[in-house]
Formats: sequence, structure tokens, C-alpha cells
Amino acid sequence: MVFWHFCVVNRAQTRWFAAKGDKAARLRQRKFELIHKYGILDGLLPGSLALTHRRCGKPTCHCATDMGHPLWSLSFSVNGKKHVERIPAAWVPLLRPLVRGGRAYKAAVAEVLAANAQLLALWRRQSERRVRR
Repeated sequence: MVFWHFCVVNRAQTRWFAAKGDKAARLRQRKFELIHKYGILDGLLPGSLALTHRRCGKPTCHCATDMGHPLWSLSFSVNGKKHVERIPAAWVPLLRPLVRGGRAYKAAVAEVLAANAQLLALWRRQSERRVRR
């Protein structure tokens, strides 16, 4: 199990990490290198979950006059390219905390990096004042 202050994820719920094949093996290897090198949390997801509705096109289906069939998707970017994956409705309760956690983690890392940059700028200004005295 992986613990975060905002969610608990059972490894059995994250079966997609067990994808097979050469590409999956390379992705998994690089992922674990980065996790160990930087202490990154494992199991979080990027992007956002969205619910849309789609009509199937059958004239006798309820969707022809109703909202349409519900369709969940996960949108995320990899190397600047947007990806949209359809998600079964049964997965949404499992994925929602992972996406929420990914968003919180990304915001926390951005805040730490910004604080580091601001501290550097303050230190530089303070160092210049000491030199002038």
C-alpha cells in the first residue's frame, strides 16, 4: 500500500502499472529510476477526469432525445502532446483520488521550486548589500 495524507491506494487497484511489453518495461524502468533518484511519490496520475455524453446514432436509442450515453475520460499531456484515454465508469472512484493527488503533488513541487528561486533572489540581494557596506 502507498500512503498519502489525502488518499490510500491499494496496489491491487493500480493494475494498469502491470502493463506488458517492451514499451511498458522501459517506462516502468525509467519511472523507478526517477522515483528512487528524486523520492517522487508513486501511483499518482496527471491530468483531469471528465464526464461527457455522446449519442450513439441509433434513432430508437434513448440518447437520441436525452443527454446521451455517459463517457468518462482522462486527459493528460506527455512531452507537450495532449492525450485522452477513455475510462470505464467503474474505474472513476479509484482514479479520482490519484488524479487529485497528482494535482496536489504537482502544485507542491511547483511551490517548492518557486520558494527556492525566491530564496536565491533574496540571498543575492542580501549578499550585494553586505558587499556595499
